[in-house]
Amino acid sequence: MSETPAQLGYRMPAEWDPHEATWLTWPHNKEDWPGKFAPIPWVYAEIIRHLHPGEKIHLLVQDAAAEKSVRNLLRKVGVDLGQIRFFPIPTDRVWVRDYGPIFVKNAAGDVGFTHWQFNAWAKYDNWKRDTLVPTEINAVLKLPSWQPGLVLEGGSIEVNGAGVLVTTEECLLSPIQARNPQLDRAGIESAFAQYLGIERVVWLGNGIQGDDTHGHVDDLTRFTDARTLVTVIEPNRADPNHAPLEENLRRLQDLGKSFDVVTLPMPAPLVFRKQRLPASYANFYIGNEKVLVPTFNDANDRIALGILQDLFPKQQVVGIHAVDLVWGLGTLHCMSQQQPTRGNGGSYTVRGRK
Repeated sequence: MSETPAQLGYRMPAEWDPHEATWLTWPHNKEDWPGKFAPIPWVYAEIIRHLHPGEKIHLLVQDAAAEKSVRNLLRKVGVDLGQIRFFPIPTDRVWVRDYGPIFVKNAAGDVGFTHWQFNAWAKYDNWKRDTLVPTEINAVLKLPSWQPGLVLEGGSIEVNGAGVLVTTEECLLSPIQARNPQLDRAGIESAFAQYLGIERVVWLGNGIQGDDTHGHVDDLTRFTDARTLVTVIEPNRADPNHAPLEENLRRLQDLGKSFDVVTLPMPAPLVFRKQRLPASYANFYIGNEKVLVPTFNDANDRIALGILQDLFPKQQVVGIHAVDLVWGLGTLHCMSQQQPTRGNGGSYTVRGRK
């Protein structure tokens, strides 16, 4: 299409706007959880068990044989397979947030999506199947789509559905990250405006230790309604996360009265095979009926769940054990992508305070 989504009145909705479905990719690449793959399919089954009563699950599987195996496993945990739509589309990894469609919607309730390029965070060689996923999906969905011709991962951005986007300098502006070295800050903000309908970009600094993506915002700071942000902090000054998270908090507080800022704790450092893992309560996923939050057998699990339940009074906040999952260097938000409901079912309303 010659016109951009914004020119046609589309913008990226907030995650809490009603979903038609949640997209997931069934785990298959054992190299992403070396020595710890066995529990991962059961974690996925638990996630689907919680989400599927409230919305459809669109599930990418490698092939027909994989679909049969997954159906059998989901039956064992009581999932209604009528709520699951299988898409036999081969992938390299499970992190569909980063390579899948980023959906947009207009005031008439029409849904389309943007198909950004994916290069596996400029770190891995096996990404060529992943970057084709939006095209493969749209052979079935047949939605309006746009290709900006730029690299962008869904986990690197957070929006409030009202024109504001939060991201990090480490991820999108660092010259060593090999996303879009031809673009400066203004160029990136222009792309957000054209393709996601963004009017204001809030730039944070750096991400947390162990983050394989170099600063994805979905481990740091999230909207819970159009004017409330939760951001993780680390009070232990000896922890390498302390300084960057304090800086991010300062930047958010400098926004003044535009936003309310609520802090979330971090779990104690989680290490496996001498590697610091990106364990963060900010990597939660907002479903239609439930908000799923990664937990880590940590004393702060209860505190984080309580804070988030207060911020999401209309949904049930549920902890998902993620000690095994995070060995793949991502958790609940990284592995999921929301598809908004078509029609006018809340796409331009704001939940919470006005």
